[in-house]
Amino acid sequence: MPASLTDTDIDFLLHSYERMYRIRQFEQSALDHSTSKEALIAGSVHLCAGQEAVPVGAMAALGPDDRVIATYRGHGWALETGVPAQEFFAELCHRRPGVNGGRSGSALITAPNARFVGENSIVGAGGPIACGIALAARMEGADRICVVTFGDGATSQGALHEAFVFAAAYKLPVIFVCENNGWSEMTPTPSITGLERLARRANGYGMQSATIDGTDPLAVRDTFALARAAVLAGKGPALIECRVPRLWGHYNRDIEHYRPKSDRQESLARDPLALMEARLCTLGVSSADELAILRDRLDRDWSAVLDAVRAMPLPDPDTAAEHVVAPIPAVKAQDDPRGAGKEITYIQAVNEALKHELAERPGVLIFGEDVGHAGGIFGATRYLQRDFGVDRIFDTPIAEAAILGSAVGLALEGKRPVVEIMWADFLLVAMDQIINQAANIRYLTRGTRTAPMVVRVQQGATPGSTAQHSQSLEAMLAHVPGLRVGLPSTADDAYHMLRAAMHGDDPTVIIESRALYQRPGPVWPDAARQVTAGAALRRSGSNLTLLGWGAVMPAVEAAAEALDEEGTDVSVLDLRWLSPVDWDRVCATVAATGGRVVVVHEANLTGGFGAEIVTGLAERLGPAALSFRRVATPDVRMPASPVLQAALLPDAAKIVEAARELLLSNAQPRSEEYV
Repeated sequence: MPASLTDTDIDFLLHSYERMYRIRQFEQSALDHSTSKEALIAGSVHLCAGQEAVPVGAMAALGPDDRVIATYRGHGWALETGVPAQEFFAELCHRRPGVNGGRSGSALITAPNARFVGENSIVGAGGPIACGIALAARMEGADRICVVTFGDGATSQGALHEAFVFAAAYKLPVIFVCENNGWSEMTPTPSITGLERLARRANGYGMQSATIDGTDPLAVRDTFALARAAVLAGKGPALIECRVPRLWGHYNRDIEHYRPKSDRQESLARDPLALMEARLCTLGVSSADELAILRDRLDRDWSAVLDAVRAMPLPDPDTAAEHVVAPIPAVKAQDDPRGAGKEITYIQAVNEALKHELAERPGVLIFGEDVGHAGGIFGATRYLQRDFGVDRIFDTPIAEAAILGSAVGLALEGKRPVVEIMWADFLLVAMDQIINQAANIRYLTRGTRTAPMVVRVQQGATPGSTAQHSQSLEAMLAHVPGLRVGLPSTADDAYHMLRAAMHGDDPTVIIESRALYQRPGPVWPDAARQVTAGAALRRSGSNLTLLGWGAVMPAVEAAAEALDEEGTDVSVLDLRWLSPVDWDRVCATVAATGGRVVVVHEANLTGGFGAEIVTGLAERLGPAALSFRRVATPDVRMPASPVLQAALLPDAAKIVEAARELLLSNAQPRSEEYV
């Protein structure tokens, strides 16, 4: 027996063999039951055969409260963090008692316990979320880190590099783990990177790194122990590259026609289970016969688990639409209240809302590009860092995926992050963290975990804004189940809707209008307003309804005034929330004006949310009861010239023209649009 191995090390190696075999057993069953003629598992399954020693060794070094986010090849990590094998395999088999009730499947096990945040089926997407989880630990002063795993192919992903930047900037307690099996799906990784050691990429971010043998659980354990101590000591994040063999294909039905036979043979020679068996026998602490007896016992135990899973019921189809978002409390929709209100600008109202929540709730955090020291490019966060400190209001790198992903991680840890993305156009470089991450959490966990985060963003065209700084994206966001989307058009709504969003338990996008930022208006006391949901009836009439949201509302109200001077009595309805839509108020208002409605929005006509409103009205009131027009921006890119912008954007004159045409042609419902 080599002198370097202690009795504790020997015991650990024996334990590791059993744990590694349990993972291989799980993966073999997943492969068999997803490729057999009458498969229990539908769809693709990504298996970690050859990587078993990494989670076994790592978890032996990690603390009981440390968090783990795994890539979609993360079954071994889930098992080692304590996810029960029976409920876990039931999830793969889409059974009701599965850890996510059959909603996640193999590649997206989500937040089943405090330690295992989950797998992520988007390559490299777990990195930004890990930053948020580590940031929460730092804020709490907790002796806790976050480990996030990914394959070698993910080291080419932008979101992961943004996570490196973010973690290094704040010296976060994160260990990034690259399980390098030499293949980026079906492409040899060396042909892409040209690097002998992928861990060298950490040098550019000032991170510590190591490349180790990922088939040796003892080497993994000791390396992770050193890395954990370093990141907790404030030395910044670390990157550990674990070299492992790929024993099976990229996914369960991959026949690997592209893979050289020599590469397969080299991988088989590095099978960590076979290496461990030989090692234990060489050390004289076990024998081939004793290990065979152990495997036989484990196989019998596992057979009983499989029998139990086969007998489990399938999910109830009636529950398929549950847990998308939390139910909205029943709140009576209110019109604008009468009485004295504090007169401030729209942007001041945003600032006041943030200040109020920061003062009342210590879990509220505000961060983004330039929001701290400078107070935001538009002044929305001015003086907040001065008043509440750099730990709660802080600037970030210019890295939208890291900003939004870290907000997801913070929200999962019980914080209330409010992040600012300067322009709606910039959301497009990081939509994954909103759509594929935040919006999924409540649904996949059946409401046991949520992501209560708020994304503040402004959108729309103003003179001189370019085609990359002027898009209106509300329809795209409102299309996503699991997100709440609101567009305040007044100072009062800017204040109350933002505060309502910050009290919600679901990810919410508040879309502000920079065209309205300096527009003054009264903000009524908190007790006078409840703006958690619902449209606002700004004006009541009988001839037709003008309906809009966000930046177009001043033009809508100006059009109502012009029509009133002509003797046309109109209602003005501010939709405010696009998700959820206040269909009761919308239908009642339009029905009261004879089914006549002009829907106005700044976004492009095609695919705009106005089409959803018109269709929803037709479904609820009946097509024959509805006459409508849409006024929107034509389907063009937005020019910077104020003259050209004015030719395209909805204004009072275009709205009035549409209303006149609608009234003249009301004998038969028509579907013309005015752009």
